[in-house]
Amino acid sequence: MTVPDLEFWFEFGSTYSYLTACRIEDVAHIAGVAVSWRPFLLGPIFKEQGWDDSPFNVYPAKGRYMWRDMERLCAKYGVPFARPSRFPRDGLLAARVACLANAEFEPWLPDFVRAVFRANFAEDREIGDDVEIRSILDELGQPGVEIVERAQTPENKQRLRNHTQRAIELGIFGAPSFVVSGELFWGNDRVEDALAWHRAKTGT
Repeated sequence: MTVPDLEFWFEFGSTYSYLTACRIEDVAHIAGVAVSWRPFLLGPIFKEQGWDDSPFNVYPAKGRYMWRDMERLCAKYGVPFARPSRFPRDGLLAARVACLANAEFEPWLPDFVRAVFRANFAEDREIGDDVEIRSILDELGQPGVEIVERAQTPENKQRLRNHTQRAIELGIFGAPSFVVSGELFWGNDRVEDALAWHRAKTGT
């Protein structure tokens, strides 16, 4: 029997996705569960809910709580954090690169994802800028110019649209989200619950 992976659905503009990206491989390894990294875009999903901005900006009280919560949680996990000067930032290009890496089973995908998140939420870098994305890839020992060019092909752009549509079909409404054996979990604080569900359903 093939044991399903834990699908980790993330968005580069998502603060809590940053926390999860930094810790999911460690907790999943302890649980003996493989992780499938699934980039998608929240923008189309938010538009369906009538929002043209992050709910943390739409609802200021919620936003104030989130930033303080991020400070507490980053301290708890030992994750670097500096509130970005602009939020949310455009993660479209980074998501396209992640989709390309996912499709080609590139082993550097998790490192790339974490590096982009750090650039956004610890280093206050403009991750929507192709120069920054190329730089991150180069720092990982990858050909930044070539990869960014391939990420912008019509085929790969459609791949990201397909990922986002799949997220909608799964009922995903926010990030991070986790799917295992058809069950949906939402939020950084649900990683352990998703792993426990995985073990219960697969007997691992």
